[in-house]
Formats: sequence, structure tokens, C-alpha cells
Amino acid sequence: MCEKNFNLIENDNRTPIKAWTKGVPFEDKAQQQLERIASMNLVHSHIAVMPDVHMGKGATIGSVIPSVEAVIPAAVGVDIGCGMVATKTSLTASQLPDNLVGIRHAFEAAIPHGRTVGRGRRDRGAWGNIPGLVAGEWQKLEARFERICEKHPAIRKSNHVNHLGTMGTGNHFLELCLDEHDGVWIMLHSGSRGVGNRIGSYFIELAKKEMERHQIHLPDMDLAYLSEGSEYFDDYVEAVEWAQDFAAKNREIMMFNAIHALRKEIPVAFETADLAVNCHHNYISREHHFGKDCYVTRKGAVRAEKGELGIIPGSMGARSFIVRGLGNPESFNSCSHGAGRVMSRTKAKKVFNIQDQIAATEGVECRKDEAVIDEIPHAYKNIDQVMAAQRDLVEVVHTLKQVVCVKG
Repeated sequence: MCEKNFNLIENDNRTPIKAWTKGVPFEDKAQQQLERIASMNLVHSHIAVMPDVHMGKGATIGSVIPSVEAVIPAAVGVDIGCGMVATKTSLTASQLPDNLVGIRHAFEAAIPHGRTVGRGRRDRGAWGNIPGLVAGEWQKLEARFERICEKHPAIRKSNHVNHLGTMGTGNHFLELCLDEHDGVWIMLHSGSRGVGNRIGSYFIELAKKEMERHQIHLPDMDLAYLSEGSEYFDDYVEAVEWAQDFAAKNREIMMFNAIHALRKEIPVAFETADLAVNCHHNYISREHHFGKDCYVTRKGAVRAEKGELGIIPGSMGARSFIVRGLGNPESFNSCSHGAGRVMSRTKAKKVFNIQDQIAATEGVECRKDEAVIDEIPHAYKNIDQVMAAQRDLVEVVHTLKQVVCVKG
């Protein structure tokens, strides 16, 4: 029997909320947002809340929402299939150069990242000329994409092939890390990029129109849902599953290019180990829980079936973890997707300065400029407290500390 490590939030008029938030900040606005979701009849059994919980658009980041015969597009969000991949190499810390700036620059050159704003300039976060590897992998995805676009032409007007194998902005990153035995890992975080954003935004608006057409009143219009059997339900599920596959392939290509870039910088031949983890943390999955088949929406949460490997990253100055799921049914076999923010990007830029960022990322080869202050470690929860709060959800397999970090 699993230890009851969660806080139970109950109300007669809504589904219970089980929150793994002992010892970590849990903002009132996030709890209120969760209570609005819990008031909806489509939610099955309860909502599970991860320790990295914080307020999001529509649905709360760090939440696991099981729904019956319906899905909430905004609960998945617009970065469909966002997730992590990590690969262990045969290198050790002693085989890395003393100065790691060359590796950072090699990573930055190998993988488009960030975003260039302004007309007439190529977006640095997208491919200009599509590499052969990317073109070949896109061909495997293209036929399904075209079928989706035949029914929903507006989705075609998005960055798709030119974003495949690219990182993006915000909290997405590529890192070189050392584990507890000084083994060298490559770890990265990205999702379905422009095309996933287009799919998510498009179906969120269609769901809202469905609510208006059927005169369904919601506690928040961003919680508009699509019911099984309705006009757009199957199309949305098909598009989400495709975007999740796009996101996983996106990470695979980036990892391939990162390994290739590292080989050019390291004079020592090395192999990549069999241990590699590629997991989503913004997605839908058909699962069976507490007596019913349901759609489980993990928004900022990782599946943690018993024995299943996952990745829980800290901030750009904190430790990250390769974990093994304990299969806790109360969390719908889930765990957190990271540390979770404690302040907005806007507030972080107001509160902290470049000197704070330099101090917080000491020992990490990374950008230390005004553009990345919103990603300062102080803007996130303490990862050790987050891990302690979910000790009945996962066990730590490896502890990683970054030595190189590339941010979008």
C-alpha cells in the first residue's frame, strides 16, 4: 500500500483534488484554477496535482486530469507533446576540456534555437535550408499531417518541417550534464514547436465555439471541451497524437545532432549508452483508472508507471533527475515534470539582474545575459523539496548536474 503523501482538497460540489504539495509552495490562484476544473462533470475520480504545480492558461501546470468521453484542449495546451530526452555517453568528466565554451557554441550551431523577431530576417529558431535528416524524417510524418490538413486547412499555415529538430524559446534547453559517478549525459527539453502551437490554438477555439453553440456554461471558457461523438473530437485526438509523435521525433533529431556536435569537439571516441529516456509531459493518453477507461491529460506531468523511466529537470542552475516510476495509482501513475515556477517571467526580470544570474549559474557554461534572467533558478521551486514531496511517486536512478546549458 502506497503512503498517503498527498493533501486532500474536498468540496461537496466537485471532484476531490489530491495534491502532492507537502513542503512546497502552492499558490492560491493555482488551487482556485484546479477547483474550477474539479467542478466539471467530465472529470473522473479525482485530479492529481504534482509538486511543481503553478497556474497556467486554462488548466494548471503540474496537473493530471482524467476525463471520461471528453477532452479539454486547453488542458493539454499549445506545446503538445513537450517533453524531455536524455542519453548517457561513455565519457567521463575527466575527458571533457577544461573550457567548455567550445561545446556550448557547437551545440548552439548544431540546433536552431530561440526566435528572431522582425520581418525580412530568417528566424534563428528555424531551419533555412532543410537538412537531409530532417527532410527524411518529415516524410514519415507528412502523410498523416496532410490528412489532418485536408479537414482543417488552417493548420497547414504553420511552421512544421522547418521546426523539426529545433528547440524554441522559454524554458526549453539543451544541456551537458554529469551524473553522480561523473558520467557525461546529454539532456534536452522541447516539444512540437510551431505546428503544435497551431493545432492547440485552433482546437481550443473550436471547443469554445462548441460550448457557445450548445449553450454550455463553464467556470472558465478556457476549459471548453470536446465530447466523444461530437464533430471535432476525433479530429482533435488524431491531431494531438500526431503532434506528440512530431515532438518525440523533434527531440530525437536534436539529440542526434547534439551527439554529432559533441563528437567534433571531443578528441576522445565515445559511445552513447543503451540508457536513453524520451518522455512527454504535455499530452493525452488513453488509460484505465479506478474502474473506467478515460483520457488522461498530463499538463506538466510525466507518466510514472511502475518501473518506467522518466526525467525531472531542475532549473538551469540546479540538479536534475532520471527517475523510475513507482506506479502510484492515486497519482494516475504520474510525477512532476520539473521544479515548477514560483514567479512569472515578467516578475523575475523585475526582481533579478545579470549579477544575480551570474551567481546563480556559477560553474555552468551558459549565457549570462539579460535575455535569460526570466529563467534564473530563483524563479523556480527548490527541486530537492519537489523531489521530497513526491517520494511515493518515483525513485531516483541518477542525479545529474549541468555543466553546459543552451537556452532558447
